[in-house]
Amino acid sequence: MNLTLFIVIAVLVELLAAFFIASRTAILKTSESRVETLRRDEIKGVEKLQKVILEKAKHVAVLQLVALALTSTGGVLLTFVFIETSVNLNSALILAILVVSLLGFIVLGVAPETLGRQKSDRISIFAAPVALAIKPIIWPIAKLLVAVGNALTPGRGFKEGPFATAEDLRDLVDQAEEADVIEDEERQMIHSVFELGDTVAREVMVPRTDMVWIEKGKTLRQAISLSLRSGYSRIPVIGEDSDDIVGVVYLKDISRRIFENADAERAELVEQLMRSAYFVPDSKPADELLRDMQSARVHLAVVIDEYGGTAGLVTIEDILEEIVGEITDEYDTHAPEVNELGPNVFRVSSRIHLDDLAELIELNLSSDDEGVDTLSGYLAKQLERIPIPGTSIVIEGWEFVAERAAGRRNKIGTILIRKNETTDSE
Repeated sequence: MNLTLFIVIAVLVELLAAFFIASRTAILKTSESRVETLRRDEIKGVEKLQKVILEKAKHVAVLQLVALALTSTGGVLLTFVFIETSVNLNSALILAILVVSLLGFIVLGVAPETLGRQKSDRISIFAAPVALAIKPIIWPIAKLLVAVGNALTPGRGFKEGPFATAEDLRDLVDQAEEADVIEDEERQMIHSVFELGDTVAREVMVPRTDMVWIEKGKTLRQAISLSLRSGYSRIPVIGEDSDDIVGVVYLKDISRRIFENADAERAELVEQLMRSAYFVPDSKPADELLRDMQSARVHLAVVIDEYGGTAGLVTIEDILEEIVGEITDEYDTHAPEVNELGPNVFRVSSRIHLDDLAELIELNLSSDDEGVDTLSGYLAKQLERIPIPGTSIVIEGWEFVAERAAGRRNKIGTILIRKNETTDSE
């Protein structure tokens, strides 16, 4: 065959490979929202592009495979040309490697990638019919190669190939942060959005042991007192035990009812004013749960385990914290773990380790013996319920008083410890 024809074919093959690479980049950049905008603008050909974007991963894998095949073919043809035109095989191979590498980097790397990003709308619309046409032929081959690649790769693979996944977007986000386009906090937030789909309700819920609840037979006055002391505006209502959640009482409903009828605070019971509880399985993905709670217009859901028992509670705020981080209010401060107020009077963090506390006040307890690590866990065990502000207990001559709640979940932040003089005098 004429060498000129070989060169022409090699150039055409490489240009065709560049087209497929640019098409892959353009389709990767195109989102469903962008397609919808193009559709509203009545851009010709957007219908086929929409079909491609609906199965983006498959079409990108197909374009990637074709581009690689064409790139390899062009490289082989150019290498053959160098070998035929050179008297020294070694120098021909070295020259071929250099030329093919440089052309590959510029013509098949930088140029089509840049063009695909800059002209993504035009190129993706032009490439959509091509992608749709070759997919029935190429996808079975690509699918087989993806399966082989996944089998050879440690860990969990990608069903449709690692060509158009959230990992690509995460890498772009990391690159944007490195280029100072976005802040580190924004990068973390975007990563959290991707991770939300892999997070389930039991991972974000307030566990059953930390729940604050009220019996259905309590009065509205008792309910509003508990709400004010605990800091919660929505409290689950139980029947026989915490596995029997019969509803949720709202501070707003109680306040409105007492405003309308002052006698109601003592005369009416919680069960008369409670609303229906919203139940979800503990395996429900957090992103689906957020959408469902928004649709149902509820802020609190009861999480049920596989046996039908109460696993905990989850709120919309709990899910949002997975994205934006811990939410605190204007009353939250970062107090030191131990603050000595006077002789035998201390204000300590509720999360102080039991072993450290035992050294501080010479209390006969340890985390190994008690089965809990922190002071808040120890008090909850002794009280057999979650402490709220104002709760007090005397242990071995020391009085422990739960103080203000901290954080959006209103967990006890600090505990006042003082020597109980009454006990000593006795």
